[in-house]
Amino acid sequence: MVEQTTGILTSLNTGSLNGGLGERVLIDYKDAILDYRSIDLPVMGFFADPMSTDTGGNIDITFAKPSMAMEQLEEGTTPVYQHTKLRSERIAVKEWGLAIGVTRRMMEDSRFNEVEMALNEARKAVDRHLTQHVTNVVFGIGDATLGTGISDTTIVAASTEANITNFTTTPNSGFFGAGITTFDGRMDDYANQAVGTLAAASGYTNDAAGLAAGSSISLSDISAGITRMSLHGYNATHLFISPSHYENILKMADFTTVFTTGVSANAADGGNVMPAAAGNNPMGSLLSTGGLVGQLYGLAVVVNPWVPATRYGIFDLSVKPMAYVERRPLTVEEANPGFGIVGSYMSMRYGLKIVRPEAGQIIIG
Repeated sequence: MVEQTTGILTSLNTGSLNGGLGERVLIDYKDAILDYRSIDLPVMGFFADPMSTDTGGNIDITFAKPSMAMEQLEEGTTPVYQHTKLRSERIAVKEWGLAIGVTRRMMEDSRFNEVEMALNEARKAVDRHLTQHVTNVVFGIGDATLGTGISDTTIVAASTEANITNFTTTPNSGFFGAGITTFDGRMDDYANQAVGTLAAASGYTNDAAGLAAGSSISLSDISAGITRMSLHGYNATHLFISPSHYENILKMADFTTVFTTGVSANAADGGNVMPAAAGNNPMGSLLSTGGLVGQLYGLAVVVNPWVPATRYGIFDLSVKPMAYVERRPLTVEEANPGFGIVGSYMSMRYGLKIVRPEAGQIIIG
């Protein structure tokens, strides 16, 4: 069973190492992740629709297709009964973890709190992993370790819908590519467009100027991406860029700097941005809002260090294009690495998949 949830990653395993330092280390590890919630990560809050599940392996999530229509009624007549048509998305749940070890001698002799340092680095490792995983899935980046892309290769503009939606080779799916042929209700939830028109609205397009690291972001490509999303009935809200393009976008006349005041990074409102008072610290904005730095063409501009320098993305984040299904939250278990070492295992099980591929446009070089 899969359930929607607003707060996750709060439960812990019980148990401890026997005695002294080992028990203290395990307790410290548990305390450190007691309030850890992956959905609090800015990138997860932007893109993911969090769910929990009590079943493992491959999880099937059901969505309604656009299938009902109003009809005019004459006096004394009743409408024709209609029923909901459904589609299903399969999400692969994988297990991820790391082992943490601290020697007794290190704990006895160090002037610093080695346990706290190890805990901080472990939490950062979890954050880095989840942030990279989400970003790779969103931007179609191939990675053999994470299993993202099409058979671990990066999705390109020529990739077909059949490749992108093939669960065997592309379990995380992606936004639709060129040569779209299948329409199962995912692409026209809100659109008033013919299938042929939607088929031409690819989810991956090449930058006409040949995007490269540090090169100019094409305003014409951005406006075209906004139009393609509108064909599907979605309103673009966010532009995600790499740090290498941040300097370039600062020079654009249409770019408006937005700092911390009035910014909602990952709230249920889709991360809408309101202009703030001038003079606030831009670094404060980067640190507190998940990378929100300003507005361009009405889009909230977000700098994400995991976004490749050769692509950027336009999204409607008033809806969440990705499902995040959690089978087991981040947990700690005792480990027995060997003589003179105390340690623990940290692990979690989850799955990611693009389930609203019409809600984004990836522009690539």
